[in-house]
Amino acid sequence: MEFDLERGLDLLVSIVGIATVGQYLWSTRAHFQSSGMSSGATIISVVVAATALFFLAIIWILPQPPLAKIVGLAVQLVSSALFWWAILRSRKARLRFVFDADDPHGLVTDGPFLYLRHPFYTSYIIFWAGWGIATWSSWAVVPVAGIFVLYLIAALDEEKKFSRTEMADAYAAHRKRAGLFWPRLPKSGDRDRSAMPQPGGGCVARGIDAKRRREGERPPPPMRHQFED
Repeated sequence: MEFDLERGLDLLVSIVGIATVGQYLWSTRAHFQSSGMSSGATIISVVVAATALFFLAIIWILPQPPLAKIVGLAVQLVSSALFWWAILRSRKARLRFVFDADDPHGLVTDGPFLYLRHPFYTSYIIFWAGWGIATWSSWAVVPVAGIFVLYLIAALDEEKKFSRTEMADAYAAHRKRAGLFWPRLPKSGDRDRSAMPQPGGGCVARGIDAKRRREGERPPPPMRHQFED
């Protein structure tokens, strides 16, 4: 029996997609700490279920280039790796579920949180974008964009809640270091300041030595730094 590459990729993308949605469902019970499901969380759950069914239908009904499925599958796996990294680094933080009505009571600033303020939301967005790529359909843009907007609203809502807690100052400092959904790039001014010679640095020292040579003075021997164990 000849192996059908197209149907094999359809099956693989579908299995990874369903498994990823399943791990999100697991996290709502076993990882995030919330007393109940808010209306916003209910909306996201409905959108997630509807989008998953929509993407499964497109995958199995319409044809897609094998490369699109392979790329989409790779993006899905990257999102899953980011998700589990965030899970491992936030196990003790007792993070709340999306759109929880209560204020946050934990702040994580290491692992993926060192670079992203909301790595869970980033992983969700990447996952749906990857599944959308695998469908190779322009219709996939609509639900992916809707999911992005929902998680953007959720992230901004959480940041407003942080400003009302005793962690407000710590979170403000965290915002300066980490990006919202993607790593914060250094500003050009910061790079310029880091490249400028510091007082007592090599550029200044070389300038003084050159002046002494012009005046016939012998420059002092280089300083040796001693470090104690």
